Amino acid sequence: MKILLHPTYFPSIATFAAIVQHEVVWEAHDNFQKQTYRNRCYISTDKGKHMLNIPIKHTGGKEGRQKYIDVRTENSYNWKKEHWRTLETAYRTSPFFEFYEDELRPLYVGSQNSLYEFNLKTIEAVAACIGIEIPTEKTKKYKVEPITYFDTRFLVEAKKEKDWNIEPYTQVFEERHGFIPNLSVLDLLFNEGTNTLSYLKSLSLDLKHA
Repeated sequence: MKILLHPTYFPSIATFAAIVQHEVVWEAHDNFQKQTYRNRCYISTDKGKHMLNIPIKHTGGKEGRQKYIDVRTENSYNWKKEHWRTLETAYRTSPFFEFYEDELRPLYVGSQNSLYEFNLKTIEAVAACIGIEIPTEKTKKYKVEPITYFDTRFLVEAKKEKDWNIEPYTQVFEERHGFIPNLSVLDLLFNEGTNTLSYLKSLSLDLKHA
């Protein structure tokens, strides 16, 4: 089944499972919306669930709208350095952080400012870590109700989180906060490592009834 999906910042476990389990076409012509996974992801720290938010430049017209593919990150302060430092602090004691850090650290270097392309790079980086390739096909125009693809663009919504019955795995701060489901795929990668791909393949996603 071909699914239509937004590239998001180090996607949630459910979203990455959808990427692994289906043939993906990337939505490239929608409008940017605030408070979505387009520019945020969630990890687990010693204080619990924590949001990493990418600041963006707001340059829309009178209505404040701009295409997602045109959104630029706000680099007036070094958010990349801050995000990487937060990831290091949160996961340096996890079983696989050191195993993957050399593949992921380069994402946080440089001045690339396309949010859309940066998000695709985060997905590509994780895909490389778990030994898969991601598709490159993108939409040519926006369709409210796509006909040729199954629409899973709702996965981008951070405020309407579905209950995906995420199978628990051992997390770094689980004894302190309990298991936190559906964090960024980074949490799964750093804790499960080489088991990540089989975990994602086995996750039961009922996208048609989500």
